[in-house]
Amino acid sequence: MSKGTILIIEDEENIASLVTLYLKNEGFNVEWAERGEEGLAKLEEAQPRLVLLDLMLPDADGLEICRKIRASKDIPIIMLTAKDTEIDKIVGLEVGADDYITKPFSPREVVARVKAVLRRLEVSPVQEKIELGEITIDVGRRETHLGKKGVDLTAKEFDLLLFFAQNKGLVLTREQILQQVWGYDYYGGARTVDVHIRQLRRKLGKHLPIQTVWGVGYKAEKDV
Repeated sequence: MSKGTILIIEDEENIASLVTLYLKNEGFNVEWAERGEEGLAKLEEAQPRLVLLDLMLPDADGLEICRKIRASKDIPIIMLTAKDTEIDKIVGLEVGADDYITKPFSPREVVARVKAVLRRLEVSPVQEKIELGEITIDVGRRETHLGKKGVDLTAKEFDLLLFFAQNKGLVLTREQILQQVWGYDYYGGARTVDVHIRQLRRKLGKHLPIQTVWGVGYKAEKDV
């Protein structure tokens, strides 16, 4: 049985072919697009579970393609790129990427990251709702509301907000957050947590009851 479709938007055919081979061996269907606009068209046709997106495409900026995908779809995105500076990674995460893999990479690593991201998105069918101040988190539907207004979060922003809501009143270190939200097999650094907290604060503003505990991590207020 197929594990669903992965869309690869990557202009280097040798990389796309190798990753495709490994993904198919794991039971995934794969769609490949060499250019950004082609990838956006295939996104609608294939309805993939996850997108592997090259940052440097011949016809478009991968960051802009990421923004366009995120504007219309709540789908996990893993960026593939030759850039390796911290600022490149932070910008990629800020525009909505869920993970970031630097070339050259092992195709086994790509498959492991794909499976890890998809595994963390699996939720119980129970329709549970959790309140965090004025924020309502619908676990089953993976929806977030501020009052009656829906708030558009990426998959990872939702997971992070849910983790804080489930641990109200506890001081959580960045390492604890990384392990529980991103998983033990995540390769990124603790700065990833700060980037996503900043994104939640931008989207939820003063209504987000998460405080910075300097030198330690973060805490969601228990009685708000």
